[in-house]
Amino acid sequence: MLNIDSIANKFRLSYFIFALLLCAAFISIFLYAESRIEQELVKARLLQQLELSQKEYGDQPIYTADPGIKIYRYDNAPASLQTMANETVQETSVTINDESGKTHGNLHFFAYQQDGQAYILTYLEGVEMVMKHYPVLEIFENLEDIFADTLKVAVILSLLIAAIFSQLSSKQIIKPLLDLKRAVETDHHNLSDLTYLPSEVGVLARAIDEKNHKLEQYLKREQLFTGDVSHELRTPLTIIMGASEVLASQLDADSHLNEFTNRISTTAKETSEIITALLLLSRAPEKLDAPQTSINSIALAEMQRLKYLLRYKSVTCQIIAEQEYSAYVRPELLKMALGNLIKNAFQYTDDGEVTITIDDEKITVTDTGLGIPEAMMPLLYERFERLESQYKDEQIVLSSEHETKYKVEGSGLGLSIVQRIMSHMGWQLTHQANRSGGSTFSIYYK
Repeated sequence: MLNIDSIANKFRLSYFIFALLLCAAFISIFLYAESRIEQELVKARLLQQLELSQKEYGDQPIYTADPGIKIYRYDNAPASLQTMANETVQETSVTINDESGKTHGNLHFFAYQQDGQAYILTYLEGVEMVMKHYPVLEIFENLEDIFADTLKVAVILSLLIAAIFSQLSSKQIIKPLLDLKRAVETDHHNLSDLTYLPSEVGVLARAIDEKNHKLEQYLKREQLFTGDVSHELRTPLTIIMGASEVLASQLDADSHLNEFTNRISTTAKETSEIITALLLLSRAPEKLDAPQTSINSIALAEMQRLKYLLRYKSVTCQIIAEQEYSAYVRPELLKMALGNLIKNAFQYTDDGEVTITIDDEKITVTDTGLGIPEAMMPLLYERFERLESQYKDEQIVLSSEHETKYKVEGSGLGLSIVQRIMSHMGWQLTHQANRSGGSTFSIYYK
């Protein structure tokens, strides 16, 4: 089947249509010229016959000249001819009764004024004229058939030549574009050779080369920034973790300060893991190794780590999994993605439950919290978009108690980071609003 979206096929089709239109124009010109010539020849022959008949027979109501010529005085002509006849030679189909039965022919006729007398002159085509009376018209009839056959052959040859020429020329026209495509697909190694072309392909190649150079510089700066920031942050984090360990070792086992030293150490370790995950996101997916990672273990660890968010809430949380599930993924990335979803569920749920369900194709985090307003759905994965701002935009009046209840710390980056991780791993993140309130986020890892 012809792919009409292909530039080469569009060119071939347009060239073939152009050839068809050109042939149609030539055929129309030929038919018009043939019709006009035939009309003038018939008209001249009939006027000649009128003059000869008047000289030979005098004034008569009807003149008959065999074969096929009949001239009527206007009043004696058939009513149908009187209605249709004018000064232009016209043609109509008629039925002829002869010895062999009924046959069809074409009747040529026109009206003519002479010395105040009107005539209708007719010529029945299909009855051969005597050559000695008017050989020019007979010769034209023969030439007409020859020209018609020649024109048919010319049209067929023209279309065939158009098809062959369009096939050959389209390859030459498309070749620079194919070269440009191959150059882009091969990491632009041969793109510089095309930038010197004076054609539009050269202009396009230069634009692509310039844009690629800017993107390479941007990615290089981003990678350097990520690496530098990670390196600079690891040193103070290491110092913080070391200091917290020294501080913990000098406290009594039952000291109330142990909780704070543990929080300092835990937060420093979590920050270090986040830095590692961000570094992994800055690398190409195909360059990352993907070990077999237990989903159940990471889900349980993240739930335990974030349980402090539920200390003053009447919210229960559970993990539902029929067996141990695993996926080939970097644990740091899965930990960050799943941790953000669980954290959002804990933060925006004040009553009810949070359920983490794991099966052989997806991980689902379901809560009974605030839910997400319809107005926020188009911005769900945008950076710095938060639920609190959306409630303000909808002008919902909250009491001071509710303001405190719904005020949540955060920057609005969580879902954006999760979506970026999903794209990086080739997974899929979906959201569905619950009928009873709250949200359900699903990570499809297969």
